[in-house]
Amino acid sequence: MRGIQVAQYVKSPQELRVTELPDPTPASDEYLIEVHAAATNFFDILQIQGKYQNQPPFPWVSGAEFAGVVLATPSGLKDPKFPVGSRVFGASQGAYATKVKAKETALLPAPEGWSLVDAAGLFVTAPTSYGALVVRAGVKKGDFVLVHAAAGGVGLAAVQVAKAFGATVIATAGTKHKLEVAKSFGADHVVDYTDPKWPEMVKKLTPKGKGVDIVYDPVGLVDLSTKCTAWNGRILIVGFAAGKIEKVAMNKVLLKNISLVGVHWGQYAVHEKETVVTVWQGIMKLIAEGKFKPTVFSDKEFVGLEKIPDALIALGGRETWGKVVVQVPQQEGKSRL
Repeated sequence: MRGIQVAQYVKSPQELRVTELPDPTPASDEYLIEVHAAATNFFDILQIQGKYQNQPPFPWVSGAEFAGVVLATPSGLKDPKFPVGSRVFGASQGAYATKVKAKETALLPAPEGWSLVDAAGLFVTAPTSYGALVVRAGVKKGDFVLVHAAAGGVGLAAVQVAKAFGATVIATAGTKHKLEVAKSFGADHVVDYTDPKWPEMVKKLTPKGKGVDIVYDPVGLVDLSTKCTAWNGRILIVGFAAGKIEKVAMNKVLLKNISLVGVHWGQYAVHEKETVVTVWQGIMKLIAEGKFKPTVFSDKEFVGLEKIPDALIALGGRETWGKVVVQVPQQEGKSRL
Protein backbone atom coordinates (compact mmCIF):
# COMPACT_ATOMS: atom_id res chain seq x y z
CA MET A 1 0.00 0.00 0.00
CA ARG A 2 0.94 3.68 -0.08
CA GLY A 3 0.80 5.80 3.06
CA ILE A 4 2.29 8.56 5.19
CA GLN A 5 4.50 6.92 7.81
CA VAL A 6 5.97 8.89 10.70
CA ALA A 7 9.35 7.62 11.91
CA GLN A 8 10.21 10.81 13.80
CA TYR A 9 8.27 13.91 14.81
CA VAL A 10 8.10 16.78 12.33
CA LYS A 11 7.72 20.53 12.81
CA SER A 12 5.41 21.03 9.83
CA PRO A 13 3.05 18.82 7.79
CA GLN A 14 5.13 19.89 4.78
CA GLU A 15 7.78 17.38 5.92
CA LEU A 16 5.40 14.42 5.53
CA ARG A 17 6.10 12.01 2.65
CA VAL A 18 4.06 9.31 0.91
CA THR A 19 5.93 6.01 0.60
CA GLU A 20 5.31 2.36 -0.32
CA LEU A 21 4.53 0.40 2.85
CA PRO A 22 3.50 -3.17 3.72
CA ASP A 23 -0.27 -3.71 3.89
CA PRO A 24 -1.71 -3.53 7.43
CA THR A 25 -2.14 -6.92 9.13
CA PRO A 26 -5.55 -6.93 10.82
CA ALA A 27 -5.95 -8.66 14.20
CA SER A 28 -8.71 -11.28 14.54
CA ASP A 29 -11.22 -8.55 15.50
CA GLU A 30 -10.27 -6.04 12.78
CA TYR A 31 -11.53 -5.26 9.29
CA LEU A 32 -9.28 -4.31 6.38
CA ILE A 33 -10.60 -1.21 4.60
CA GLU A 34 -9.69 0.27 1.23
CA VAL A 35 -9.49 4.01 1.97
CA HIS A 36 -11.26 6.25 -0.56
CA ALA A 37 -11.24 9.48 1.46
CA ALA A 38 -9.41 10.69 4.59
CA ALA A 39 -10.51 13.61 6.77
CA THR A 40 -8.13 16.01 8.50
CA ASN A 41 -8.28 17.00 12.17
CA PHE A 42 -6.32 19.44 14.34
CA PHE A 43 -5.16 16.53 16.46
CA ASP A 44 -3.46 15.01 13.38
CA ILE A 45 -1.18 18.07 13.31
CA LEU A 46 -0.46 17.77 17.04
CA GLN A 47 0.24 14.04 16.70
CA ILE A 48 2.85 14.36 13.93
CA GLN A 49 4.56 17.01 16.09
CA GLY A 50 4.55 14.78 19.19
CA LYS A 51 2.15 17.07 21.08
CA TYR A 52 -0.99 14.89 21.28
CA GLN A 53 -2.14 12.80 24.25
CA ASN A 54 -2.15 9.64 22.10
CA GLN A 55 1.28 9.03 20.55
CA PRO A 56 1.79 5.57 19.01
CA PRO A 57 5.29 4.00 19.08
CA PHE A 58 7.42 4.72 15.99
CA PRO A 59 6.97 4.07 13.14
CA TRP A 60 3.26 4.70 12.65
CA VAL A 61 0.96 5.80 9.84
CA SER A 62 -0.72 9.16 10.46
CA GLY A 63 -4.35 10.09 10.06
CA ALA A 64 -7.39 8.85 11.95
CA GLU A 65 -10.65 9.54 10.10
CA PHE A 66 -11.66 7.90 6.83
CA ALA A 67 -14.31 6.39 4.56
CA GLY A 68 -13.88 3.44 2.26
CA VAL A 69 -14.85 -0.06 1.23
CA VAL A 70 -14.44 -3.28 3.24
CA LEU A 71 -11.78 -5.56 1.71
CA ALA A 72 -11.74 -8.26 4.42
CA THR A 73 -13.85 -9.03 7.51
CA PRO A 74 -12.39 -9.97 10.92
CA SER A 75 -11.26 -13.62 11.04
CA GLY A 76 -12.48 -13.93 14.63
CA LEU A 77 -16.03 -12.66 14.02
CA LYS A 78 -18.66 -15.26 13.08
CA ASP A 79 -21.23 -12.68 12.02
CA PRO A 80 -19.52 -9.47 10.87
CA LYS A 81 -21.81 -6.46 10.57
CA PHE A 82 -20.12 -5.20 7.39
CA PRO A 83 -19.60 -7.77 4.59
CA VAL A 84 -16.86 -7.39 1.96
CA GLY A 85 -17.77 -4.49 -0.36
CA SER A 86 -19.66 -2.49 2.32
CA ARG A 87 -19.26 1.29 2.20
CA VAL A 88 -18.19 2.42 5.66
CA PHE A 89 -16.75 5.40 7.51
CA GLY A 90 -14.97 5.55 10.84
CA ALA A 91 -11.80 6.24 12.77
CA SER A 92 -8.63 4.23 13.28
CA GLN A 93 -4.94 5.09 13.44
CA GLY A 94 -3.41 5.01 9.95
CA ALA A 95 -6.07 6.68 7.79
CA TYR A 96 -3.55 8.53 5.61
CA ALA A 97 -2.96 5.47 3.47
CA THR A 98 -4.64 3.43 0.74
CA LYS A 99 -5.58 0.75 3.31
CA VAL A 100 -6.38 0.83 7.03
CA LYS A 101 -7.43 -1.72 9.65
CA ALA A 102 -10.28 -0.96 12.08
CA LYS A 103 -12.44 -2.58 14.74
CA GLU A 104 -16.18 -2.97 14.18
CA THR A 105 -16.98 -0.50 16.98
CA ALA A 106 -15.06 2.18 15.07
CA LEU A 107 -17.07 1.75 11.85
CA LEU A 108 -20.51 2.84 10.64
CA PRO A 109 -22.35 2.37 7.34
CA ALA A 110 -21.96 5.31 4.94
CA PRO A 111 -25.34 7.12 4.73
CA GLU A 112 -27.50 6.37 1.71
CA GLY A 113 -26.96 8.95 -1.02
CA TRP A 114 -23.71 10.26 0.47
CA SER A 115 -20.38 9.93 -1.33
CA LEU A 116 -17.45 8.44 0.58
CA VAL A 117 -15.85 11.91 0.55
CA ASP A 118 -18.94 13.29 2.31
CA ALA A 119 -19.01 10.40 4.80
CA ALA A 120 -15.31 10.71 5.68
CA GLY A 121 -15.94 13.92 7.60
CA LEU A 122 -18.81 12.65 9.75
CA PHE A 123 -17.33 10.43 12.47
CA VAL A 124 -15.84 13.10 14.79
CA THR A 125 -17.90 16.24 14.22
CA ALA A 126 -21.51 15.05 14.05
CA PRO A 127 -21.63 13.07 17.34
CA THR A 128 -19.65 15.74 19.21
CA SER A 129 -22.25 18.36 18.29
CA TYR A 130 -25.31 16.11 18.65
CA GLY A 131 -24.04 14.75 21.98
CA ALA A 132 -23.37 18.26 23.27
CA LEU A 133 -26.62 19.91 22.21
CA VAL A 134 -29.09 17.04 22.57
CA VAL A 135 -27.65 14.82 25.31
CA ARG A 136 -25.89 17.40 27.49
CA ALA A 137 -27.90 20.61 26.91
CA GLY A 138 -31.36 19.23 26.04
CA VAL A 139 -31.86 21.62 23.11
CA LYS A 140 -35.52 22.17 22.25
CA LYS A 141 -37.87 24.21 20.08
CA GLY A 142 -37.78 27.88 21.02
CA ASP A 143 -34.24 27.86 22.42
CA PHE A 144 -31.75 30.50 21.30
CA VAL A 145 -28.40 28.82 20.62
CA LEU A 146 -25.10 30.64 20.16
CA VAL A 147 -22.58 28.61 18.12
CA HIS A 148 -18.98 29.85 18.18
CA ALA A 149 -16.63 29.12 15.26
CA ALA A 150 -19.81 28.15 13.45
CA ALA A 151 -18.11 27.60 10.09
CA GLY A 152 -15.75 24.95 11.49
CA GLY A 153 -16.37 21.20 11.30
CA VAL A 154 -18.11 20.83 14.68
CA GLY A 155 -19.62 24.31 14.28
CA LEU A 156 -21.53 23.53 11.07
CA ALA A 157 -22.68 20.25 12.62
CA ALA A 158 -23.92 22.18 15.68
CA VAL A 159 -25.79 24.74 13.54
CA GLN A 160 -27.64 21.94 11.73
CA VAL A 161 -28.47 19.94 14.88
CA ALA A 162 -29.79 23.02 16.72
CA LYS A 163 -31.93 24.01 13.73
CA ALA A 164 -33.28 20.45 13.37
CA PHE A 165 -34.52 20.63 16.98
CA GLY A 166 -36.32 23.92 16.37
CA ALA A 167 -33.84 26.37 17.90
CA THR A 168 -32.94 29.85 16.64
CA VAL A 169 -29.20 29.86 15.86
CA ILE A 170 -26.83 32.79 16.26
CA ALA A 171 -23.51 31.92 14.63
CA THR A 172 -20.13 33.58 15.17
CA ALA A 173 -17.09 33.46 12.91
CA GLY A 174 -14.09 35.65 12.14
CA THR A 175 -14.48 36.42 8.41
CA LYS A 176 -17.28 37.53 6.08
CA HIS A 177 -16.93 34.34 4.01
CA LYS A 178 -17.20 32.08 7.06
CA LEU A 179 -20.27 33.98 8.25
CA GLU A 180 -21.84 33.40 4.82
CA VAL A 181 -21.03 29.67 5.06
CA ALA A 182 -22.69 29.47 8.51
CA LYS A 183 -25.77 31.19 7.09
CA SER A 184 -25.89 28.75 4.15
CA PHE A 185 -26.03 25.84 6.63
CA GLY A 186 -29.04 27.33 8.40
CA ALA A 187 -27.86 29.95 10.92
CA ASP A 188 -30.58 32.56 11.53
CA HIS A 189 -28.20 35.37 12.55
CA VAL A 190 -24.44 35.84 12.16
CA VAL A 191 -22.03 37.89 14.27
CA ASP A 192 -18.35 38.65 13.65
CA TYR A 193 -16.54 37.79 16.87
CA THR A 194 -13.53 39.92 15.96
CA ASP A 195 -15.78 42.85 16.91
CA PRO A 196 -15.17 43.44 20.65
CA LYS A 197 -18.88 44.26 21.09
CA TRP A 198 -20.04 40.81 19.92
CA PRO A 199 -21.59 39.77 23.31
CA GLU A 200 -23.75 42.91 23.20
CA MET A 201 -24.71 42.22 19.56
CA VAL A 202 -25.69 38.62 20.41
CA LYS A 203 -27.84 39.75 23.35
CA LYS A 204 -29.73 42.23 21.15
CA LEU A 205 -30.73 39.38 18.82
CA THR A 206 -32.59 37.56 21.61
CA PRO A 207 -36.18 38.30 22.83
CA LYS A 208 -36.14 41.36 25.13
CA GLY A 209 -32.33 41.05 25.22
CA LYS A 210 -32.54 38.12 27.65
CA GLY A 211 -29.53 36.33 26.17
CA VAL A 212 -29.06 32.86 24.71
CA ASP A 213 -30.21 29.62 26.34
CA ILE A 214 -27.26 27.53 25.09
CA VAL A 215 -23.70 28.45 24.10
CA TYR A 216 -21.75 25.91 22.01
CA ASP A 217 -18.07 26.77 22.52
CA PRO A 218 -15.26 24.86 20.78
CA VAL A 219 -12.97 27.92 21.00
CA GLY A 220 -12.50 29.04 24.61
CA LEU A 221 -14.89 32.01 24.87
CA VAL A 222 -16.74 30.98 28.04
CA ASP A 223 -15.95 34.11 30.08
CA LEU A 224 -17.13 36.54 27.40
CA SER A 225 -20.14 34.34 26.60
CA THR A 226 -21.45 34.71 30.17
CA LYS A 227 -22.26 38.31 29.20
CA CYS A 228 -24.87 37.18 26.66
CA THR A 229 -26.15 34.01 28.37
CA ALA A 230 -29.71 33.95 29.73
CA TRP A 231 -30.80 33.03 33.26
CA ASN A 232 -30.48 29.22 33.60
CA GLY A 233 -28.35 29.12 30.43
CA ARG A 234 -25.97 26.28 29.60
CA ILE A 235 -22.46 26.85 28.24
CA LEU A 236 -21.09 23.77 26.47
CA ILE A 237 -17.32 23.49 26.75
CA VAL A 238 -16.37 21.55 23.63
CA GLY A 239 -12.74 22.56 23.07
CA PHE A 240 -10.05 25.23 23.16
CA ALA A 241 -9.30 26.02 19.52
CA ALA A 242 -8.01 29.47 20.55
CA GLY A 243 -5.01 27.63 21.99
CA LYS A 244 -5.25 28.45 25.67
CA ILE A 245 -7.28 27.12 28.59
CA GLU A 246 -9.19 30.14 29.85
CA LYS A 247 -10.02 31.24 33.39
CA VAL A 248 -13.65 32.11 34.12
CA ALA A 249 -14.96 34.68 36.61
CA MET A 250 -17.24 32.32 38.55
CA ASN A 251 -19.33 35.12 40.08
CA LYS A 252 -20.96 35.59 36.63
CA VAL A 253 -21.83 31.89 36.57
CA LEU A 254 -23.46 32.14 39.99
CA LEU A 255 -25.36 35.38 39.33
CA LYS A 256 -27.12 34.06 36.22
CA ASN A 257 -27.59 30.46 37.40
CA ILE A 258 -25.44 29.33 34.47
CA SER A 259 -24.44 25.67 34.01
CA LEU A 260 -20.94 25.06 32.64
CA VAL A 261 -21.17 21.71 30.85
CA GLY A 262 -18.14 19.71 29.73
CA VAL A 263 -18.36 17.62 26.55
CA HIS A 264 -15.83 14.83 25.95
CA TRP A 265 -17.43 12.78 23.19
CA GLY A 266 -14.46 10.41 22.81
CA GLN A 267 -14.96 9.09 26.34
CA TYR A 268 -18.58 8.04 25.81
CA ALA A 269 -17.32 4.80 24.24
CA VAL A 270 -15.62 4.06 27.60
CA HIS A 271 -18.20 5.32 30.11
CA GLU A 272 -21.56 5.35 28.31
CA LYS A 273 -21.56 2.96 25.36
CA GLU A 274 -25.35 2.92 25.11
CA THR A 275 -25.37 6.71 24.48
CA VAL A 276 -23.06 6.27 21.48
CA VAL A 277 -25.71 4.05 19.86
CA THR A 278 -28.59 6.47 20.52
CA VAL A 279 -26.58 9.49 19.33
CA TRP A 280 -25.77 7.81 16.01
CA GLN A 281 -29.40 6.72 15.61
CA GLY A 282 -30.38 10.36 16.09
CA ILE A 283 -27.83 11.61 13.55
CA MET A 284 -28.83 9.01 10.93
CA LYS A 285 -32.48 10.00 11.43
CA LEU A 286 -31.64 13.67 10.75
CA ILE A 287 -29.66 12.65 7.64
CA ALA A 288 -32.56 10.51 6.37
CA GLU A 289 -34.96 13.44 6.92
CA GLY A 290 -32.65 15.79 4.98
CA LYS A 291 -31.97 17.90 8.08
CA PHE A 292 -28.22 17.23 8.19
CA LYS A 293 -26.07 17.65 5.09
CA PRO A 294 -22.36 17.02 4.48
CA THR A 295 -20.00 19.73 5.75
CA VAL A 296 -17.02 19.05 3.46
CA PHE A 297 -14.92 22.12 2.54
CA SER A 298 -15.54 22.70 -1.17
CA ASP A 299 -13.66 25.92 -2.03
CA LYS A 300 -10.72 23.76 -3.10
CA GLU A 301 -10.26 20.03 -3.80
CA PHE A 302 -7.48 17.93 -2.29
CA VAL A 303 -6.90 14.80 -4.37
CA GLY A 304 -4.28 12.15 -3.56
CA LEU A 305 -2.28 11.30 -0.44
CA GLU A 306 0.39 13.77 -1.62
CA LYS A 307 -2.09 16.58 -0.90
CA ILE A 308 -2.44 15.66 2.81
CA PRO A 309 0.35 18.10 3.86
CA ASP A 310 -1.37 20.96 1.96
CA ALA A 311 -4.74 20.04 3.52
CA LEU A 312 -3.27 20.00 7.05
CA ILE A 313 -1.50 23.35 6.49
CA ALA A 314 -4.76 24.91 5.21
CA LEU A 315 -6.61 23.52 8.23
CA GLY A 316 -3.96 24.69 10.72
CA GLY A 317 -3.85 28.14 9.12
CA ARG A 318 -7.62 28.61 9.66
CA GLU A 319 -8.02 29.07 5.89
CA THR A 320 -10.83 26.54 5.58
CA TRP A 321 -14.38 25.90 6.74
CA GLY A 322 -16.22 22.68 7.53
CA LYS A 323 -14.33 19.39 7.25
CA VAL A 324 -11.26 19.27 5.04
CA VAL A 325 -11.32 15.88 3.30
CA VAL A 326 -8.69 14.43 0.96
CA GLN A 327 -9.81 12.08 -1.82
CA VAL A 328 -7.68 8.93 -2.04
CA PRO A 329 -8.01 7.52 -5.57
CA GLN A 330 -7.33 3.78 -5.72
CA GLN A 331 -4.75 2.80 -8.35
CA GLU A 332 -6.97 -0.01 -9.64
CA GLY A 333 -9.55 2.59 -10.67
CA LYS A 334 -12.28 0.97 -8.60
CA SER A 335 -13.00 4.04 -6.45
CA ARG A 336 -16.75 4.60 -5.91
CA LEU A 337 -16.67 8.15 -4.62
